[in-house]
Amino acid sequence: MMSYNRRFLYLALGCGLVSTPAASAFAQKAATATTNQQTAPASDQESDPLKRQMSDKERYKAQKELRRELKGPYKTWLNEEVPYIISDEERKAFMSLSNDEERESFIENFWLRRNPNQDSPENEFREEHYRRIQYANDHYAAGKPGWKTDRGRIYITWGPPDSTDSHPSGGMYERPVEEGGGETATFPFEVWHYRYLEGVGENIDLEFVDTCQCGDYHFTIDRSEKDALKYVPGAGLTQYEQMNKKDKSDRFKGAGLEQLGNGSLGQQQQSKEFDRIELSAKIFAPPPIKFKDLDAFVTEHKVLTGPPFPFDVRTDFVKVTDSMDLVPITIQIRTRDITFVTKDGVSKGVVNILGKVTTIMHKTVQTFEEPVEVEVPAELLEKSLDVKRLYWKSLPLTPGLYRLDIAIKDVNNPDHIGIYGRGIEVPAYQDDKLGASSLILADQMYTVSSRQIGSGNFIISNTYIRPRVMTSEKTAASFKRGQDLNFWMQFYNLRIDEATKSNSATVTYQIADAATGTVILEKQLESKDLGAHSDQLTVEKTLPTAGLQPGKYKVTVKINDAISKQEIAQSMPFVVE
Repeated sequence: MMSYNRRFLYLALGCGLVSTPAASAFAQKAATATTNQQTAPASDQESDPLKRQMSDKERYKAQKELRRELKGPYKTWLNEEVPYIISDEERKAFMSLSNDEERESFIENFWLRRNPNQDSPENEFREEHYRRIQYANDHYAAGKPGWKTDRGRIYITWGPPDSTDSHPSGGMYERPVEEGGGETATFPFEVWHYRYLEGVGENIDLEFVDTCQCGDYHFTIDRSEKDALKYVPGAGLTQYEQMNKKDKSDRFKGAGLEQLGNGSLGQQQQSKEFDRIELSAKIFAPPPIKFKDLDAFVTEHKVLTGPPFPFDVRTDFVKVTDSMDLVPITIQIRTRDITFVTKDGVSKGVVNILGKVTTIMHKTVQTFEEPVEVEVPAELLEKSLDVKRLYWKSLPLTPGLYRLDIAIKDVNNPDHIGIYGRGIEVPAYQDDKLGASSLILADQMYTVSSRQIGSGNFIISNTYIRPRVMTSEKTAASFKRGQDLNFWMQFYNLRIDEATKSNSATVTYQIADAATGTVILEKQLESKDLGAHSDQLTVEKTLPTAGLQPGKYKVTVKINDAISKQEIAQSMPFVVE
């Protein structure tokens, strides 16, 4: 097994696409291998040897030579580092390459296709993959490297389970009703539960049994395999067998996968055997490649047949608990980009929105799907074309790296589709470190009633706040002159003085000219005025823009914690039109 640090060998590899066909490579090697054979007919000599059909003997010899050539780090990479995540098509393509330069280019593109954030110099997928290999080796080794065990393979492919039911010593076990009920003794076993696995399904339970009691837990679809008394007469009877004074002979009649015994749910469980076989096939198949557009020679890429449907996306981050953040996602669409159908004096447009949040190993953790309807009186449609429509979705996510993918479809013009994909990092707020939420600039902001707290669009805590969405990372939020500029921000983990049980911090906010840096407005707030005994502060301010000349500006909010001696600040550009 290649060491964890060995992967850095590939960081400097090229990014070119592989273009050498397998048949061409085989033909070239076959041509050099037949110099001692009988001379071919003149008609064959005149034909292109690269296009000549090889015999079965020649093809076998060429393949054998290719396999002999694949050695060293490339053989290790293929057989020990990526065997669980490489597709059959990719493996065949890699085996067909004729030199190390092509192999290096292939490996670089292999990781690029799986990188959730194409703009990042680091490949989070690759880093996580090698971390999982190291974890598997550290925790699941059993007379062989951990990556070779069933638990290691599934951990590497699908990541850690959402929960684990572990019985490392086996012993007495109360069977659930679906396993026949009653009490028996078991071998050591574990059940891994996944709430959702992309391409597999929801609420997936995977069972591993250590029948040799040597630490080598193997995956099983037979839940009776963990029963240590299954073959012991009169011991470990199911509830049905006890009540009906039955022995275990009925368990072994027929050709079922499991020997759970008859019972109220026996027939129902037997009917699910094909489901368990299908589950096993899906679990041990390579996970699907999400980002196929980087390498068209491996998989097909569907090209949009119509003009792209433009839209803008804003993501913010707000702390909820020590282990959970709220991630509000705001999608902005221009009315003029929607296709309307007019009927009975009303123009109506419909946009379907589909969003998905996945981990860097492509495990789906959140999805949202919703049709958004826009209705405008027909006579006002022309005047409302420049109006921007907002869709808002707030998702709870644990800190970490994710990829956010969004697709929108113009229902009245099916070829009008827009696609967005980008990596996001949900921050972790450490107890001993001053932290802050996103700085949100909004065109509307007000306190909601207690009945609306935690529900409804654009509501964070007890505040309705509708963000201004930038049209790109290089542009700024735009406000009409005379329109109120609202901003909202939270600070976390302020230090509390043990003697006074109070915080001691100063919040400063300012507006400056973006071109010259000249400060136009600056105000200070004391933390005791915002919440004297809290380690969390919320800053909400509304400022008029009537006194600002049209131009580019920047708002900055900063906090200085006098107790912890820490300071943190965030800035956001905006434009006054």
